[in-house]
Amino acid sequence: MSQDILEQVGYLGLASRLKRLADRLQAEAVSVFDNRAYPIQTTHFPLIAALEASGPLSVSAAVEATGVSQPAITRIHNALQGMGLTDTRAVEGDNRQKEIFLTPAGQALIAEMRASFWPAVRDAAQQLCAFPDHDLLAEISLVESRLAEHPLSARIEHVANPAGLEIVEFTDDLAPHFDRISREWVEEMFRLEAEDIAMIENPRAKVIDKGGTILFVRDPELGIIGTCALMPMEDGGVELTKMGVLSSARGRRAGDFLMRQILKRAREMKVQDLFLLTNSKCEAAIRLYEKYGFRHDAEIMRRYGHRYERCDVTMSYAMPTPN
Repeated sequence: MSQDILEQVGYLGLASRLKRLADRLQAEAVSVFDNRAYPIQTTHFPLIAALEASGPLSVSAAVEATGVSQPAITRIHNALQGMGLTDTRAVEGDNRQKEIFLTPAGQALIAEMRASFWPAVRDAAQQLCAFPDHDLLAEISLVESRLAEHPLSARIEHVANPAGLEIVEFTDDLAPHFDRISREWVEEMFRLEAEDIAMIENPRAKVIDKGGTILFVRDPELGIIGTCALMPMEDGGVELTKMGVLSSARGRRAGDFLMRQILKRAREMKVQDLFLLTNSKCEAAIRLYEKYGFRHDAEIMRRYGHRYERCDVTMSYAMPTPN
């Protein structure tokens, strides 16, 4: 029996697994609708249920009642109106506002569904979700409440960046930070070479004016603690270079944060030939590069390795093809 990858990856695939489950339930509901010759679709249910429960609703009230977007409510109403099941009229006392209401045909169809179909669906779904120690609907409501308080996107960013680090773009006022951070990590293990000095003393000329970028990491407590550059080469390659974090700020996951941001910037710049040059002594840095997808590449050594005496490791990153 083949493995279910979404089950195997657990919470990593939560949204995809819920989408798959919803798609399956929707498909089976469509089959039931077809068997009963109902003209509506399952996607129409939120608006129908809201109108059945509350009576006529403005579009904004329908959005609030269903949690469905305004364009979706409009599309649903247009479809139902085309079948003669809903219509609109001016709100009493305010001709500028319109409300959606069920027509007699809509009311008749809902009456039939409420009489036999909805109870059968409710009971079948309840049986499907019956667990001795769990109330699935209550747990879904709890998840929805938690998402309303703190969206999943914000939760992901907090987990990935608990220190609250921020990216700061290069300005000439920040050039001394580029110099200080770069000198610290290079001189910790090596001696500064001519290529180092030319770049850290002239970052605008060597990087920015050539179409490259320099990013800084700012810690809310410590200020600027790290930097990294993307430097274009004459042959079209782009070097990820001078990536470093102050030794006094290590342990705050600034390297991971900076790597994510510099790869994002490379994609935004539509870089196609991304590489880096390093030394085998930089074991922690090499592990970071490998973790994020860089691969050892002898061709990069042939093309660029001569630029630094200390270079004995060269790596490249396979960028996606731009649209």
